[in-house]
Amino acid sequence: MPAYPPLSLHVPEPPSRPGTPTDFSYLNVSAAGAVRRPPVDVRPDETLDIAESLVRVLDDRGEAVGPWIPAVEPALLRQGLRAMLLTRSFDARMLIAQRQKKVSFYMQCLGEEAISVGQALAIEPDDMCFPTYRQQGILITRGYPLVDMICQLFSNQRDPVKGRQLPVMYTSRAHGFFTIAGNLGTQYIQAVGWAMASAIKGDTRIASAWIGDGSTAAADFHNALTFACVYHAPVILNVVNNQWAISSFQAIAGGEAATFAARGIGNGIASLRVDGNDFLAVLAASRWAHERAHRGYGATLIEWVTYRAGAHSTSDDPSKYRPADDWARFPLGDPIARLAQHLTRIGAWSDEEHARTQAEVEAEVLAAQKEAEGYGTLASGHVHDASTMFDDVYREMPAHLRHQRDQARGA
Repeated sequence: MPAYPPLSLHVPEPPSRPGTPTDFSYLNVSAAGAVRRPPVDVRPDETLDIAESLVRVLDDRGEAVGPWIPAVEPALLRQGLRAMLLTRSFDARMLIAQRQKKVSFYMQCLGEEAISVGQALAIEPDDMCFPTYRQQGILITRGYPLVDMICQLFSNQRDPVKGRQLPVMYTSRAHGFFTIAGNLGTQYIQAVGWAMASAIKGDTRIASAWIGDGSTAAADFHNALTFACVYHAPVILNVVNNQWAISSFQAIAGGEAATFAARGIGNGIASLRVDGNDFLAVLAASRWAHERAHRGYGATLIEWVTYRAGAHSTSDDPSKYRPADDWARFPLGDPIARLAQHLTRIGAWSDEEHARTQAEVEAEVLAAQKEAEGYGTLASGHVHDASTMFDDVYREMPAHLRHQRDQARGA
């Protein structure tokens, strides 16, 4: 028998700990404009170089460069910037509301606004999105009323889901926003199945699936990729790599050995790795994937490289596992500041307009919150009648459930 050394396991370590500076060289950041843009009918295996690099459009001066520059009017970019500002303002107000005990729990998308807002503006309004809990920007961009969003958070009398969902787990079929699930990963296989059904029916709508880097370790993620590949499902498979899954660094989910985009290549799916803090790159990559799905070339997996600037949730303290100044040092910057810089550079924005718009969105969120509070908050002691759990489940309620409902109502 050969004399082999004892076996050992490799446990990935984050690039820094609290109190030490992060070495972000692991990100492999390509120069703006350096990555090629293939035709939409490209073979999946011919996108490997793009899955290993990073699609970027905006350079450090805010200038758009390279083959991925989207054909877009400044008005759409201004719309996107306002939606991002509104999303960030909404997050900030709801975080305060949670600290005031008006909401039991909240999750921000701070630093990730460009991804959801950009894709919402790149695909069709009736395309169905299967989000995680950090895609509130999709609803806001598609015009879902802020009052309804806040009422769902407050679980009050006007709560659209009648107190049956955790806060931040919104749902709106009318706005192409599939119900968020607390079991992470299930939305991926659901999105692929929905996209397959759309194709079977001869519909024109595609699906957009969302998942975080940590949840790619779930079986549903891999099952979804298999079905998407085999059946050429018209779906965009978004992987938001924000570097952290609660307190676990992205390498724990496999991000150290290869990019998350490379997983698509291995499953026969065209894949892109994109700067998720570059609004123009988000628009361009999303449009490319959208066209590919519509033309019958199948799914596209996009890894969005970004950074979770805030805590994982209001139950998390990120200072326990990473440096406090990480976001300020993250090489891809702030998506709002980068788009504002670009618009200013082309003469379509100014510091004065930015301040004015910031004040407008803050007032809009505050007014919506005041209206929503009129229907009750967690702090006001509003609780839904437990007997309503039986409603809206069966078309015709079975007799034994009617009996249980009557018992719950004290009848």
